[in-house]
Amino acid sequence: MTEYFLAIGTRKGLFLGHSTDRVSWELERADLGMNSASAVCIDTRRGRPRVLVGATSGHWGPSVLYSDDLGKTWQEPDRAPVSFPEGSDAALTRVWQLQPGRPAEPEVVWAGTEPSALFRSEDGGVTYELVRGLWEHPHRPTWQPGGGGQCLHTVLPHPRDASRMTVAMSTGGVYETIDGGQSWAPSNGGIVALHNPDPYPEYGQCVHKISRHPDEPDRMFLQNHGGVFRSDDGGGSWSPIGGDLPADFGFPIVAHPRRPSSVFVFPLLGDFDRTPPESRCRVFRTDNAGETWQPLEKGLPQDGFQAAVMRDAMSADDGDPTGLYLGTRSGAVFASGDEGDSWHAVALYLPDVLSIRAAVVG
Repeated sequence: MTEYFLAIGTRKGLFLGHSTDRVSWELERADLGMNSASAVCIDTRRGRPRVLVGATSGHWGPSVLYSDDLGKTWQEPDRAPVSFPEGSDAALTRVWQLQPGRPAEPEVVWAGTEPSALFRSEDGGVTYELVRGLWEHPHRPTWQPGGGGQCLHTVLPHPRDASRMTVAMSTGGVYETIDGGQSWAPSNGGIVALHNPDPYPEYGQCVHKISRHPDEPDRMFLQNHGGVFRSDDGGGSWSPIGGDLPADFGFPIVAHPRRPSSVFVFPLLGDFDRTPPESRCRVFRTDNAGETWQPLEKGLPQDGFQAAVMRDAMSADDGDPTGLYLGTRSGAVFASGDEGDSWHAVALYLPDVLSIRAAVVG
């Protein structure tokens, strides 16, 4: 029997769900106390899934914990698993992203942090080392914090080429390496920076999230502070695709795991509002790479809905058909087992949802 597993990171702990139909869910709170779970990851590359959580304690600070039994027990290294080298000018504030490496490197896990930095693990996410090529980039002293902080929130390993990787940060924009992380170059051509005197600078864009299709890795989709964009050349250039969306501001963007021309967004009104257009909870999907978009709303609240969805609080599973999941800042979580055509409530009264990941585990 197929089993679906859901990890929901909130501002007050981690919640875990199990389902066989993606309609009815058994939900429990993981034994992690009041830690804020800003990053969750379900790594299914080995025979047994490993759940990783970027957790922040108000008393002990940030850490990464992991479980090899779907959250029944948790492990944490004796020393801080993610930390800046002694003598550096930074201290870790938060782990924003945990990303499995390529399938050919099953022990490699990546972490993106605040302040903006990239870390690499070669032991399945237990311990991490700073990627100095990005940390020592000459642009780094001029990167500025966005509204949520100075964070590296997106890590996209190239699925076929170990020497290539794309990352994104707020603010700073998109950077790419083609030599395994030794050097990095900005990759922001065509992305607008609304509040910059030069609206198309080399770097400094407030990119909110990027997604790429695993089978066509040069096709990438990007949600910016103002605009939704697509690249067909691996980030070398970007073109706006948000034409018929009700708003082009937002945080998450999720590529369909099998269809390269399909992607999902959750639009919000811009800068000083950040609520859904018309106060309706709607995911929008394109099936033609952004030429047109259609609302997906069946089962979602459509009257007086005011909550936002954060950059990592929407994701897809690897089922067939694909399942979609979103969590709101008001603590509601919804799941779809039919690629967004209809939705069912998983929970309505959790704490502020920061991150969601799902996977088929049985």
